[in-house]
Amino acid sequence: MTEITHERRRSRLIHVGKVPVGGDSPISIQSMTTTKTDNIDETLIQVHALATQGADMVRVAVPHEGDAKALPTIAREGGVPIIADIHFSVRLAMMALEAGVHGLRLNPGNMRNPKHIKEVAEAAKERGIPIRIGVNAGSLDKKLVEKYGRPTAEALVESALYEISLLEEHGFRDIKVSVKHQNVPEMINAYRLLASQTDVPLHLGVTEAGTPKQGIVKSAIGIGTLLAEGIGDTIRVSLTADPVEEVKVGKQILKSLGLKEDGFDFVACPSCGRAELDVFELAGQVEARIEKMDLPPMQIAVMGCEVNGPGEARDADIGIAAGPGRGLLFSKGKQIGWVPHDRLVDALIEEAEKVAAEIRASGGGGDGGATVLKGAGRRQDPVVPIGMGPPAD
Repeated sequence: MTEITHERRRSRLIHVGKVPVGGDSPISIQSMTTTKTDNIDETLIQVHALATQGADMVRVAVPHEGDAKALPTIAREGGVPIIADIHFSVRLAMMALEAGVHGLRLNPGNMRNPKHIKEVAEAAKERGIPIRIGVNAGSLDKKLVEKYGRPTAEALVESALYEISLLEEHGFRDIKVSVKHQNVPEMINAYRLLASQTDVPLHLGVTEAGTPKQGIVKSAIGIGTLLAEGIGDTIRVSLTADPVEEVKVGKQILKSLGLKEDGFDFVACPSCGRAELDVFELAGQVEARIEKMDLPPMQIAVMGCEVNGPGEARDADIGIAAGPGRGLLFSKGKQIGWVPHDRLVDALIEEAEKVAAEIRASGGGGDGGATVLKGAGRRQDPVVPIGMGPPAD
C-alpha cells in the first residue's frame, strides 16, 4: 500500500500504561465505554470487546464515587490501559489515581482551582500517570468565548496552551491534548495551530460527530486530513453508536492512510449496469468470512465484472472479477482460472489461506496459520485454468 509522504510531527513521548504515545510510536486508537462504570461486569465486557476489535486504550466515565470505587478492578482486569474521565471533582481524580488507572482525562473548563490542579499534577507525576487535557467547544472558559465571540480554533488553542502551562508549572510533562470541535474545518485548524506551538502529543477527534451516517464522514475527513499531514498521535472516532463501531472506523482510517497494517484491506467496486451478479451480496459474504480469519496484512478485491475488475484490482493480493455465470480468480496480479458463481466465495477464501501462509512463511507478519473456517478448503468443483476457458453452463 502506498503510504502518505508528509513527515510526521515529532512530539514528546509519553506512555499510557504500556502503550507508547507520541515520538515515532504507532498511532493508537481509543474509545469510551457507554456503561455505568460502577457496573463492573458490564463495563469489563465492553472494555474487552473494544480491546478485541483493536482499541489500544479505553476511557471510562467517573462522575460518581461508586464509579471511582470500581476502578481498581477495571484497571486490573481490563487488559488495556484504562483512562478515567474526570469532571469537576478533584476528590474523584485522586481516587482514580490511587485506583491504578493508566491515565486521566481532565476538562480544563471544569476544574479551575489552581490548588486542585497542583494536587492532581503532583499525584499523577508521583505515580507516572499521564493526563490528557480535553479541550472542546462546549467547555471553554467564558472569558475566551467573550474574547473570540465563539469557540474558534484560536480560542481552543489558547485554552489548551494555558492548561499545559499550569501542569508544566508543577513539573508535570506527561501530557497529551485534544482540541475537539464539532465543526470539521474548525477542528482541523485548531489542531494545525496547536501542533505548531507545542510538542505535546495530540489526541485527534471530531466531538459530537453524530450517528454513523454523518459521524463517520466527519471523522474520516477531520482525523484523516490531519494524519495525512503528519499531525496526531492518538485518535477517537466519536459516534452515537456502539463504541465498537468507533474502533472499527478508526482502524479503517489508519489503514486507508497506510498507518496501520492489521489484517486485510478490503476493496470492492460500487457496482454498475455491467455487473453480472449482486455485487453487494457477494462483497458482504466475502467480508463476513474474511473477518473471521486471522490474516496478515493483505489486500482482497471483489469486482462485479470482467471489464475493469482485474485491472483495477491488479495490486491486490487476491481477488475475483465476476462474469456471466462464472468469475475470474486472480492472485498477486496473475489470473488463476474461472470459478462458477456458487463457488466464488469459497475459492477466494481458499486462495486467501494460501497467500496468507506464503506471506507468513516469508516473514511478512502473523503468528501462525490463518484460521480455517468451517467448510473452507473443500473444493467441490475445480478452478478451471485460464487456457481451458470458462466452465460450461
